[in-house]
Amino acid sequence: MLQLVVCIKQVPMVTELPWDEKSGTLRRDLAPGMMNPACKHALEAALQIKEKYSAHIAVITMGPPAAKEVLYEALAMGADSTILICDKIFAGSDTYATSWILAQAIKKQCANVDLILCGAFTSDSETAQVGPQLAERMNVPAVAYVEKIEVNGKTLRVRRIVDNFRETLEMECPALVTISMENYLPRYAGLGGLQRAFGENQIDILDAAALGVGVGDVKQEGSRTKVRRVFLRKTDKENVFLTGVAVNVVSEFLNKYERKISTVIGKSIEGKNRTNEE
Repeated sequence: MLQLVVCIKQVPMVTELPWDEKSGTLRRDLAPGMMNPACKHALEAALQIKEKYSAHIAVITMGPPAAKEVLYEALAMGADSTILICDKIFAGSDTYATSWILAQAIKKQCANVDLILCGAFTSDSETAQVGPQLAERMNVPAVAYVEKIEVNGKTLRVRRIVDNFRETLEMECPALVTISMENYLPRYAGLGGLQRAFGENQIDILDAAALGVGVGDVKQEGSRTKVRRVFLRKTDKENVFLTGVAVNVVSEFLNKYERKISTVIGKSIEGKNRTNEE
């Protein structure tokens, strides 16, 4: 039986993220949370592997106590076990520190893991760094932006599209993949899954002490990212209505906005003038 670990994240359910401008961190307490969309695709990939090849799926997240919500959702979708990494000394961790903490949890709780699956990126930061960094921490091969996985014993064949080229790669387990959002459409959690998820306590909570991590360890493997300034850019929007005969409206539109849209349509005003002169 394959041993799968899926790393997920709870992200704010808002379009404009509430930032603390002094600390440079998100005010997650001011917005409801949800499972990061790309992470849900990674979970779906694990569920399909389980259905086809037989596997045990452990889902891990790091966050505040409220992050239990996404773990219950994972259980309802079909995960077998879940782990919440929660400790105040982990607050504010960047991707470098997060990958180290996740690695400590996986080594402790899932030492025999065959495949680690992560979302390709998160909606609240979009760094796409945790997956590759975690692979380095675990010293396993990794492929990012995977859209299809095939398993043959302990060999993985994965497919991805990079720069408009389709690549098919093979690697041996244990390994790590980050899942793109083109395939593996997440399933809905059925009533039976919801009953099972909340029927018994299936969430293991690991704090720093449980991981054997001290304040000194956190400082040594701490965040390398230094936020110098956070601000919200405010833009003024104006609605413009153009009326009249279509050909005149198009001409008026181009006269008003040609300079702004020239880089988008691949033409420059100077190039147009040269053509007219010729």
